[in-house]
Amino acid sequence: MSSHHTEQTTLTVNGEVRSFPVDPRTTLVDALRERLGLTGTKKGCDRGECGACTVLLDGKRVLSCMMLAVAAEGASITTIEGLSAEGELHPVQRAFHVNDAFQCGFCTPGQVLSAVACIQEGHAGSPEEIKEWMSGNICRCAAYPQIVAAVTEASVQ
Repeated sequence: MSSHHTEQTTLTVNGEVRSFPVDPRTTLVDALRERLGLTGTKKGCDRGECGACTVLLDGKRVLSCMMLAVAAEGASITTIEGLSAEGELHPVQRAFHVNDAFQCGFCTPGQVLSAVACIQEGHAGSPEEIKEWMSGNICRCAAYPQIVAAVTEASVQ
């Protein structure tokens, strides 16, 4: 017989402080999707291999399926829902749209957040560098040329 222990967790997500009870074994992706209703963060492989669940934690890329929600307490989390400001697309989102850098769209939220970090980290200097630093984000539709074009365009804005 197992007991279902929960503890109060407070996360700052997209600039908003959210407090909720959570099983301490709950991953960040599950907390974002199921507890906070932020379904833009996708759950792909659940093993840290595809990058669909990428979010920014204090501005750095993290695979939210590999992190416990309680471990994110005190950090600032940005999901795809928090990237645009006042109805205006983030420059990376705009570049993805203009360059058709998506097909089915499943990987797009993780790709966009990874691209934002890639640019902020200074790793968008060439197509080769972008491919290397974005390699943790898989696109099953193979929109890689358009993704690289979008990251290149957004990096010069």
